[in-house]
Order: sequence, then structure tokens, then C-alpha cells
Amino acid sequence: MQAPLSLLCLPCAGASATMYLRWRRRLPHWIEVVPMELPGRGSRLGEDFVEDFESLVSLLCAEHDAALRGNFALFGHSMGALLAWGVAQRLRADGRPLPRALLVSGSAAPSQRDPDRFVDMNDDAALVGDLRRQGGTPEELFDSPELLRMTLDTLAADYRVCESFAHAGNAPLPLPLHAFSGRQDDIEPWRMEAWSAETSRAGFTLDWFDGGHFFIRQQEARVLEALVQRLAGLAAGAEVHAPRARALA
Repeated sequence: MQAPLSLLCLPCAGASATMYLRWRRRLPHWIEVVPMELPGRGSRLGEDFVEDFESLVSLLCAEHDAALRGNFALFGHSMGALLAWGVAQRLRADGRPLPRALLVSGSAAPSQRDPDRFVDMNDDAALVGDLRRQGGTPEELFDSPELLRMTLDTLAADYRVCESFAHAGNAPLPLPLHAFSGRQDDIEPWRMEAWSAETSRAGFTLDWFDGGHFFIRQQEARVLEALVQRLAGLAAGAEVHAPRARALA
């Protein structure tokens, strides 16, 4: 029998963690989907955005302390992948339990992020253009001034989070790492392949799917099939605490 596992999921820029709720109906019962909602959206709509990467990671680790224990894994798409990696690094630095695996989707490796991908966060037209370029946004949203305003404000705040990120040469994580990417996404393949350097464990995988940046929606069934395959072999057991880690010089 497969041991129960909590899958903590972090959203992409401009989105709510509710993007993962439909997975609860589509994944096997032994995987419990736990959306990690960020301030300023979804059920936290009335809260102020947190626009600094390290501050947001610290907040998430504190708020989800109970969930970040036991048999759990982290998943994130796009900005969510970077945040998931940041949470795993913070857990290790604090000597706290580590996830059984880190699953990252649609995001360049932390050491190989492309600075040219940033857009002007104060330019609504540029943000709208970025939404349209990436796809995945319902056309009805562009026709609703109120919804579009909320989305653009959220997207700008999240882009500030990404812009504030600075790779400090962190040591590889001692856990399995599985990456997912779209063949038609504009992230260069070598930036995805660089995730292999973020784990010190054997078994790194990189799965490719037809589709652009939001291949996880376009190819949802295939993505979830691969996700289940990667999670099925994880060992359950006592919490594993990592020694405090130092950033490499």
C-alpha cells in the first residue's frame, strides 16, 4: 500500500494556489494536495502582497510549519518552482524536516535565471502583453476591467518577488528533484537541465511535454501521470532533519 503523502503546491506569478484544487479530484487518494496560498490573492485577498523573495519564503515556512513535516513533497510552477526551491533551502538551513522530493515546473534553475525575462512592473500594457504571450489566461479576464486590474497588481507584485531573488550559490539539496517543462516554452532547454545541479541525490529527472509555458494545463493528464510516477517510489518514515547548510562562496 502506498503511504499517504502531502503535496504542498505553490502558484505561478499572478495566480492563486487555487489553481491546484482540481488536482484533488484527479490524483490518487494517497496524495493530499495542499495549496500554499500567498498573501494578496484567493482566500488572502485582503492581505498586503509580500514582494521580497526571502521574506515570502520565511513567511511560508512559518505559516505552514505543521504541513512542512512528515511525509511531504513540494511542487511549484514558474515562480512557484523558485519559491518551492527557496522553501526547501530554508528548511535545510534551519535544520528542519526536508521534503521527500522537490518537483519544479516551467522555471529555469535558480542559478540560470534569465534577467531579460523581466518586464516593467509599472507598465500595464507590458504586463498584459506578457500574460498574452505566456497563454493560460482566459480571454474573459481581459474583458473585465476589475478582474484585469486585480490580476495585473498580483502579477506585478510577484514579478518584484522574482526580481528580488539573488542566487547565493547554495549547496545542492540532498533530496530527489524532478523537473517538468513545455517543449514550446521560451525557456531554453539548458536552463531547465541546470536543475540537475541543485540536487546531490541520484535520480534527477526532466520530463518534457507538448505545450508552452502553461503545459501543465494543456497536458494536465500527462503531467499528473508523470507526477504520480515520480512520487510513487518515495520512502515514507520518520522525519529527516538536515544539518544547517552554508552558502558556497
